[in-house]
Amino acid sequence: MELTRKETSLLRALATRAGRKKSGCCRCEGLRAVRELFANHPEKIQFAVVTPEMQSAVDFPEELLRIVPEKLFEEFSGTVNSQGIIAVAGIPDAPAGEIAGEFVLAVDQLGDPGNFGTIARSLRAAGQKELWYTKGSVDPWGDKAIRSGMGVQFSMNLRRFDSLADMAEFGKKHGIKNVFIADPHQGENCFTCDSLFDRAMIVIGGEPNGVRGSYPEARRVIIPMPGNYESINAAQAATVLIFESVRRKVM
Repeated sequence: MELTRKETSLLRALATRAGRKKSGCCRCEGLRAVRELFANHPEKIQFAVVTPEMQSAVDFPEELLRIVPEKLFEEFSGTVNSQGIIAVAGIPDAPAGEIAGEFVLAVDQLGDPGNFGTIARSLRAAGQKELWYTKGSVDPWGDKAIRSGMGVQFSMNLRRFDSLADMAEFGKKHGIKNVFIADPHQGENCFTCDSLFDRAMIVIGGEPNGVRGSYPEARRVIIPMPGNYESINAAQAATVLIFESVRRKVM
């Protein structure tokens, strides 16, 4: 099928946060990300724009495909070297029901989409699903965040809260026992803290200010740095903490 004028307008609008909010849709670019979308929310896919070269690599119902020349595709793509496929889909509804997994990884006003996507991938790789974020954080359904996460957002439980306090109170009502805030300067050692992954919420802040929200009952946790370095990237810190939970399982 050909790309309609209405679909063309939607594709362009979804490059902005306002466009995603108004339409309730997002763009998913790249073969791996689109496959993740198709595996988890096929019912959300409205259509997929592909180049002629990519058509044979996509196992999509024919009625969803919009074949366009590569030159036109490049006008929609957010990358220099595109993979020739962009799917448009409805943003999944906020999850309902109980909190999945052993712990929650939360980000407070994390502004970098690359960091968000990397954290999502690390969490998924560790077998966890809960990724929460506060108002002021990057839009997890933006192009860059989805590309960085390779579409793992579509298999995660993403929950948005107005503040860290709201997030912690929601967690408390649903069985979260402790709230930990990652601190680059002081706190309990993350490698020896017994309760760090026992139905807990671990909060990572954005650079350069760290966690900005407050929650009086939160405990501070630190990643030891023998090199006496001030701090590490938010995604790096999150990955260290996430895979400490894996290390404890296999040791």
